Amino acid sequence: MADKSPRGLADVVAASTAISDIDGREGRLFYRGYDIHDIAGKISFEECVHLLQRGHLPTQAELGTLAGELAAGREIGSTAESLLGYVVTSGTPMEALRTLVSALSVDDPDAGDPSIEASRRKATRLVAQMPVLVAKYEAARRGSTVPDPDPELGIAGNFLLQITGERPSDRAAEIFDECLVLHADHTMNASTFTARVIAATLSDMHSAITGAMGALRGPLHGGANEAVMRTLTSIDDGVDGVEGFVRAELEAGRKLMGFGHRVYKTEDPRATHLRKMSEELGKLTGNTLYHDMSRRMEQAVLEAKGLYPNVDFFAASVYHALGIPHDMFTPVFAISRMSGWTAHVIEQYEDNRLIRPDSEYTGPRDQRWVPIAER
Repeated sequence: MADKSPRGLADVVAASTAISDIDGREGRLFYRGYDIHDIAGKISFEECVHLLQRGHLPTQAELGTLAGELAAGREIGSTAESLLGYVVTSGTPMEALRTLVSALSVDDPDAGDPSIEASRRKATRLVAQMPVLVAKYEAARRGSTVPDPDPELGIAGNFLLQITGERPSDRAAEIFDECLVLHADHTMNASTFTARVIAATLSDMHSAITGAMGALRGPLHGGANEAVMRTLTSIDDGVDGVEGFVRAELEAGRKLMGFGHRVYKTEDPRATHLRKMSEELGKLTGNTLYHDMSRRMEQAVLEAKGLYPNVDFFAASVYHALGIPHDMFTPVFAISRMSGWTAHVIEQYEDNRLIRPDSEYTGPRDQRWVPIAER
């Protein structure tokens, strides 16, 4: 019998990648060799996209070329446009967006081309289309339309403009841009693994990304940021009610979303940046309640369980302060992660081997069939 496999494939190497790396013991994250602490707040999301998809930080000329490709690739096509009216009437935003991302393939000009070059073009378009798709979905359910993109704004600024209907301040756009960089990739997480498994069958880019969207929807993955916000808004008495809430949840054996991580044994390096942004945005907006509650909860959980906040925890109060609807937090995660997913799909195509793990059978053996009349 095969050796017993670790639950959840913990510590099993499923693929080789040059895209990102994690040192869980030291709490470090790297994009193509760059420490996240060195690049967060210093490079734009567009530069990050170039780094992940094209292998290096761009020159000014290369960044200009990518910006032009992203601007030209924003249109979501008639199929996705026609579906908007149907998907806003039922289900969750992630269910709707999963369907809409799949629909993008119908009108993609490279839909029938499986080449690496075409896949790179699809990847760039998907990064450009995802924020527009999210904004259009939000506008459709409100019965409004999205403002035209501002050519002076990048992906981050234009998304805030289109999701809120108001031009963001320069600092708000900068903070959201940094959020997108922080969430862009995270090695072999559930959604990235899903995308690579699908790509390994030589299925198309859009199929791989649709699968990743399905994995991201889960509350133990991308859905955790929404759960954190629901927790904060459910606590009576604000900051003063946090410690009692934490104690009651832990005594009842319930999981507190936004804490702990399968890889990091210390603080998630992305949380370090998001904590600062949460505090700054609270002060800028004149409402520090959810930041203050988050800080109190962070301390209470650390003292009670020794658990550190992960990327989802402070992202919740940051997104709230930026005016993003709470049930759109996970779609916003997808806007950022599209850059990493597509980079991984391309990498899988470039050196492909079908991903086919073994399994440990735990069911009965040596059963014998008997006719139905004798059962």
